[in-house]
Amino acid sequence: MMAPTTDNAGNTGDAATARASLEALRAEIAKAVVGQDPAVTGLVVALLCRGHVLLEGVPGVAKTLLVRTLASALELDTKRVQFTPDLMPSDVTGSLVYDTRTAEFSFQEGPVFTNLLLADEINRTPPKTQSSLLEAMEERQVTVDGRPRPLPEPFLVAATQNPVEYEGTYPLPEAQLDRFLLKLTIPLPSRQDEIDVLTRHASGFNPRDLHAAGVRPVAGPADLEAARAAVAKTAVSPEITAYVVDICRATRESPSLTLGVSPRGATALLATSRAWAWLTGRDYVIPDDVKALALPTLRHRIQLRPEAEMEGVTADSVINAVLAHVPVPR
Repeated sequence: MMAPTTDNAGNTGDAATARASLEALRAEIAKAVVGQDPAVTGLVVALLCRGHVLLEGVPGVAKTLLVRTLASALELDTKRVQFTPDLMPSDVTGSLVYDTRTAEFSFQEGPVFTNLLLADEINRTPPKTQSSLLEAMEERQVTVDGRPRPLPEPFLVAATQNPVEYEGTYPLPEAQLDRFLLKLTIPLPSRQDEIDVLTRHASGFNPRDLHAAGVRPVAGPADLEAARAAVAKTAVSPEITAYVVDICRATRESPSLTLGVSPRGATALLATSRAWAWLTGRDYVIPDDVKALALPTLRHRIQLRPEAEMEGVTADSVINAVLAHVPVPR
């Protein structure tokens, strides 16, 4: 068996193949989803970092279709849970079921036992059910009747929430928000993108039949493992580490915030910056990588003061102000 080749950037042949496969995701997903490249990239970064994603956007911007298409292009198992006020924790994690034939209890797996779980409208379910995901997201296991049951690998939770409708919702507590690696905003499409969407539907595109749309697997779990191993070798200089820390510490001193970024958030920003650096073809992190991932990694980890919100200040504007004032390493 031949050893993997190594290129000038220090990437093995397996890693280079994995990068090419993950880059091909954009083209494959574009067969079903129009104009959401930043969200696609964010989901790939989360997979590389073993993190989870919160997708925020108004209804009808293809959040669900995006996740389903990603799973199909990566040849991953996916399940969807519609979160509602009457959803119970066992509806997500699974439960013990009594078998009358054997007179014993057996465990029936819930939808969380999958590679890519779409938690649709997660803020519509009470905190008790929301918290049932915490162990799965953090420990990658579910404990039922005192016995831990490992989840499949890879495992990613992609949760959606509507940013404009708050009646009958339960806002996610800070502790759970902090478990999401990224918060991605899904914007309304541009005029041309919307024309393209309607043209596809007029030509017979069926969002429920991705196979007919031509979506095929272009990468798989093996590519993800090779990519993760390469990301783990991406170099981070002491100056970059200090830059990440300074950004996060600056949020804690912002007069517009009651809650700044925690050390967990700083660790997340470093991880996503490394993944982005590797995806763009480098084996080392530069300040632009940190800047590129600062908004999606940090926007949900800070809390605005009520008076700042009334003045129109947003989480993104605070982070942009911090990035503008923290000295960039040279």
